[in-house]
Amino acid sequence: MASHSNQHKKSEKFGHLPLSTSGPQKTTLTGNALLRTPYFNKGTAFTADERATFKLHGLMPDNVQTLDEQVRRAYEQYKSRTSDIAKNTFMTSLKEQNEVLYYRLILDHLKEMFSIIYTPTEGEAIANYSRLFRKPEGCFLNIGDVDRVEDDIRQWGNPEDIDVIVVSDGQQILGIGDQGVGAILISVAKLVIYTLCAGIHPSRTLPVVLDCGTDNKELLDDDLYLGLREPRATGEQYDKFVDTFVKAARKRYPRAYIHFEDFGLNNARRILDKYTPEIACFNDDVQGTGCVTLAAVMAAFNVSGVKWDEARFVMFGAGTAGTGIADQIKDAISQRTGKSKEDAGKQIWCVDKPGLLLEGKKDQLTPAQVGYARKDSEWENKDHNDLLSVVKEVKPHVLIGTSTKPGAFTEEVVREMAKHVDRPAIFPLSNPTRLHEAKPQDLYDWTNGRVLVATGSPFDPVKHNGKEYEISECNNSVTFPGIGLGAVLSRTRLMTPALLVAAVEALAAAAPVVTGCGSGLLPDVEDVREISVQIARNVIKKAVEDGLAQENDIPKDDSDLEEWIREQMWNAEYRPLELVSEQEADAHAKGEMGTGSQQREARF
Repeated sequence: MASHSNQHKKSEKFGHLPLSTSGPQKTTLTGNALLRTPYFNKGTAFTADERATFKLHGLMPDNVQTLDEQVRRAYEQYKSRTSDIAKNTFMTSLKEQNEVLYYRLILDHLKEMFSIIYTPTEGEAIANYSRLFRKPEGCFLNIGDVDRVEDDIRQWGNPEDIDVIVVSDGQQILGIGDQGVGAILISVAKLVIYTLCAGIHPSRTLPVVLDCGTDNKELLDDDLYLGLREPRATGEQYDKFVDTFVKAARKRYPRAYIHFEDFGLNNARRILDKYTPEIACFNDDVQGTGCVTLAAVMAAFNVSGVKWDEARFVMFGAGTAGTGIADQIKDAISQRTGKSKEDAGKQIWCVDKPGLLLEGKKDQLTPAQVGYARKDSEWENKDHNDLLSVVKEVKPHVLIGTSTKPGAFTEEVVREMAKHVDRPAIFPLSNPTRLHEAKPQDLYDWTNGRVLVATGSPFDPVKHNGKEYEISECNNSVTFPGIGLGAVLSRTRLMTPALLVAAVEALAAAAPVVTGCGSGLLPDVEDVREISVQIARNVIKKAVEDGLAQENDIPKDDSDLEEWIREQMWNAEYRPLELVSEQEADAHAKGEMGTGSQQREARF
């Protein structure tokens, strides 16, 4: 990766913006207080002048090093760790010391480290949270102290200090189920992705866990477990707790964007539907997966020429992810064709545990599934209890799997689908890899290379008839960070379906198969920061067009808007520091943002 050069001057055009990342940073801190503040600390990279100004002589070795040299040392230390969880723990420790070095190290080795700082290794860290615990990070709210929620939230800053809040109740974490208070780490990890992939300022984020108890017997029986040692709360008590949190967060941080993460199947959609009409919020499990999958569909249709008003979709697996994908597809059909959402939904057939979702099976369906149930009369005297029968009848252009049933897309199913469409789009999205519905190589072989593929886990390129084909991964990390960046910079009042479709269009336009740079249906995660600029641009423009944007003076010209966005994206580079007095300093300058904000309340 190219070296990151320091920016010493304020941008003439947009340097006045509160989130500007050019020019020096102001701080009141000196000596050890400066070294203990992760977003100011440069370690051995403090210049000779800075060491004199900020009283750092005697606190570190004499040799001044570059960020590149620090990255090289940190990478050697990282490589010396003998297990993935040890590497994860090392990275956590580095983040608590020096945020710039932490993020720069990851960006320089993004593909290698992504699975360490996120799934699957982060799942292991979450499962062992109480045993690996060293230092609290984030906001811990528990259902036994609901009356204290507002005061607890206030500790994390003033109303203008927080841009993004990620909150989880820990019920359904990364495919490993109920992890109770350990869910704080998924909130932390998601915010790391926001910073890496979209430049959200790390000191302006707030990870939250809603500790509602746990039904995980291993945790309840573990003497070292740090969360509430009682069964998970449900019903009215649970709803009141969630509502208290949302209201307190909105009251204290009225411009913050709220991201719900890893809530349980019975709550995720319900909570999202409740708050979407009221605040700017997002659920990655429901909407993120749907958005990135929709982008792959758009790119596939760009190749196949399938028209949106004629397209037929079969969803195999209709849980949170499956219905979330169906929702995004339905919204896209409606916006592109002018059809009502009800009519758009008729182009989607969902298959789950009861077989094809039918109105007559409504007692077996979740609220999210009910809207996709077909009329029983349509399927009278027709087989509908297995995927092959549905594929034979529907003749889908797109087959999407979120079932976690390995091998469910059999050769017979795939060949049947390929009989009726020229370029079948088949997306086995279940993860981890052992749960995928089909192997990409088989899909190419069974369709004689005509298939268009995106997967839920990384796969190596496949070869067919002497050609090599890239396999795109439906990785939410190329989608939700850019959407969040657009929400933060526009200060949109709501995150509407129209804004999400606008985001998806930007992602689809960046697909290698569309740009002519390859065969992939989605861009690579290594290009994600530039993709986030394009996604944010589309979100902001749509928010302005629909009267949702609350930020003033948003540029109208695309090139100016993109420059405006980039100026406000945090970069993993050291900026010059300027020593200022307490009287002219804000919370950031005093070291009171992010984890440092805990110092704030202690002084009053």
